[in-house]
Amino acid sequence: MIRKITPSDRELYLKLSGMLYSSEAVSGPIPESRRIAAFEEMMRSDAYLIGVVAECGGVAAGYGLASKMYSQEAGGIVLWLEELFILPEYRSRGLGMEFFEYMANISGVARMRLEFAPENLRAESLYRRLGFVGVPYKQLMKDLR
Repeated sequence: MIRKITPSDRELYLKLSGMLYSSEAVSGPIPESRRIAAFEEMMRSDAYLIGVVAECGGVAAGYGLASKMYSQEAGGIVLWLEELFILPEYRSRGLGMEFFEYMANISGVARMRLEFAPENLRAESLYRRLGFVGVPYKQLMKDLR
């Protein structure tokens, strides 16, 4: 089951996001202050950031984040699927599929985008089975903080 994150999930979110950012699934750790700021943004509004908790049998098994933006090219709201982390003991139980279904059913969403580490072949296989395709763009970034 996927449900919207709530204020009572703060410690759970910080624990799980800390686990993600200490894993090889990401390029490296980020300061806890950024994870706290993200949680506070989710509690303030879902205008920019949507957070969910994945549960299995009533037990918290992971979390996911998606950022919202408007895209003229897509013709509506684009969800950038920022993070999906499922505890190892709960993987391969369909929670990833439930996450994507939950996000796809948010009102007004025209497109979903994501990125993943090239060596994460298991994730890529799931994403392709769900209909995600490569894009003909290169992507660059510039940190301002």
